[in-house]
Amino acid sequence: MEALKYFRAILVLPFMVTVVIPWIITYKTGAMNVGWSLAPPFNAGPPLWAVVLICIGLVLMIKTITLFATIGKGTLAPWDPTQELVVHGVYRFLRNPMISGVLCVLLGEAVLFGSMPLFYWFVFFLTVNFIYTPLFEEPSLERRFGEDYILYKKNVPRWIPRLNPWKNPHDDEAATSD
Repeated sequence: MEALKYFRAILVLPFMVTVVIPWIITYKTGAMNVGWSLAPPFNAGPPLWAVVLICIGLVLMIKTITLFATIGKGTLAPWDPTQELVVHGVYRFLRNPMISGVLCVLLGEAVLFGSMPLFYWFVFFLTVNFIYTPLFEEPSLERRFGEDYILYKKNVPRWIPRLNPWKNPHDDEAATSD
């Protein structure tokens, strides 16, 4: 039963955004231009960059889902949020690796298929998150996790990663009190 709640959250959220909607857009518009009509060997460039972006995105998404399940004791879904603040792993570099991962996948798909409609979907999703995250998600996290989240928010950027991992000062306190 536990696995079902994770599967449902993944199916409804990142799978819908990165697979179902792009498939519908591509199907409805027929907009596909792999290689961007460039001459060989230049036509290999866009697909290679696209694969890199998609792989980075998938790694971020998988790491996020795993951390939410193991440390956060919840899912990425608003209807079943984490019970614990997750500030480990990839979260030491950026506050919202799931959205960063989804954005990488969406941009990678637009580049792979040379599709302006997919690029517009990427821009739309980015815009919605630029509005939603600071106005709704972050205030909710501040209410749920208080000073711990505020300290984390001051030290870790939202979507573009830090170069070095943030060290949570509470980790040192926990280690010395054991």
